[in-house]
Amino acid sequence: MKDLATLGQRIRHFRTEAGLTLDQLGAAVGVAASQLSLMENGRREPRLSLLSAVADELGIPVGTLLESAPPSERAALEIELERAQTASTYRELGLPPLRASKAMTDDVLRAIVGLHREIERRAREAVATPEEARRANTELRALMRTRNNYLPDIEVLAEEELRAVGHSTGALTHRSVSRMAERLGFELVHVDDLPHSARSVTDLENGRIYLPPASIPGGHGLRSMALQAMAHRLLGHAAPTSYAEFLRQRLEINYYAAACLMPLTQSLEFLRDAKNDRNIAIEDFRDAFGVTHEAAALRFTNLATEHLGITLHFLRVGGDGSISKAYENDDLPLPVDATGSIEGEIVCRQWSAREAFERTNRTTEYYQYTDTPAGTYFESTQTGSAAAEEFSITLGVPFAESKWFRGRETKVRYRSTCPELSCCKRPASELSERWSGRAWSSAKVHAHIFSPLPAGTFPGVDDRELYEFLEAHAGQ
Repeated sequence: MKDLATLGQRIRHFRTEAGLTLDQLGAAVGVAASQLSLMENGRREPRLSLLSAVADELGIPVGTLLESAPPSERAALEIELERAQTASTYRELGLPPLRASKAMTDDVLRAIVGLHREIERRAREAVATPEEARRANTELRALMRTRNNYLPDIEVLAEEELRAVGHSTGALTHRSVSRMAERLGFELVHVDDLPHSARSVTDLENGRIYLPPASIPGGHGLRSMALQAMAHRLLGHAAPTSYAEFLRQRLEINYYAAACLMPLTQSLEFLRDAKNDRNIAIEDFRDAFGVTHEAAALRFTNLATEHLGITLHFLRVGGDGSISKAYENDDLPLPVDATGSIEGEIVCRQWSAREAFERTNRTTEYYQYTDTPAGTYFESTQTGSAAAEEFSITLGVPFAESKWFRGRETKVRYRSTCPELSCCKRPASELSERWSGRAWSSAKVHAHIFSPLPAGTFPGVDDRELYEFLEAHAGQ
């Protein structure tokens, strides 16, 4: 039972309708009145057997008590008030909690709840700045690193929901997703007039999840969006009161969707077999469950350390070399700004995430070894395109872990010489001024060393001088 406050309100509503006191109902079902009071106030979760006894005594089906809607407008306002006063926005004001007593009129209660809504709205506006977003992203990434990007409670929840609809093997079907929605009281409806910025819209009152028709007739998108919308209900999410909370909720619903599309038990069976064969490949994992390459790579980060004992890193990088998403627990030296944020930072040109763009054949994964100041890494990268930009998805591991992966026999190896990864970010004009007027960019020098450019690119300069050039100026 995810919402004890609503359950408690429903028990109280039907008890008072039946004209029973707490003592009378408690005596009838064999529990103390104080225990019933805790249940009605949402402080204790009753056993199902006790709920059945209460429902029988009140003359209603037990399902009526378990309905998700508050029994009255007054009850809905009391629940909202209690939740608002437990939120960090209110606690930070240092004010004492205010209980909705019987003497408080409905008009007064509406006014107080309205004030709380306005406080939360202004708090959301105040924190929704680029600086706050970057800080919140950085903190969440650091937190997930300590957890190996693994959320066991959501894994259990996903397995329970899949088991309830009889899914046990193979890719999750659209029919199974629809049945999962029906279990929560939702119908999946496709419409062509959703707001451009909305992936889906959930109508709680009428029990509908509206999805765009672009996902029909199939594919990863429809299932994932529907599962994400359901996750909000299953995980008991309320409206976020901060950007950090918004990010946490988004991470959790994405995790739930991935755990349903690539279930824990099936995924581990597949990946352990691949590891035993020393043939782990994200493209195989992707195809086995009918998801995108990015979804498969991210799901692998959830499971690799916790269940396979493999540390790793994940990168989504744009065609210009900028990071849009990243995770690591293998000490890969990610480029960061002064606040520790990685979003928008440029990765070294010698990393697989950028080298893969140079390939003519992009239908399969690209493999390479990359030497960095923190050690050597084996990386596999798949490129793609979305809207107006190219992107690459990279999954990498320390050299010692490469023995488990397909592509480890590759002879491609690059050396990333920049301790701070900064020389690859400086414009050629700045480099020219700094380095005696020579129009050298470090990217061009890197490219020449590992894949010689045409003769005359650097007149009168040999490779030894280029190496010395990088060693002397890489950190500038």
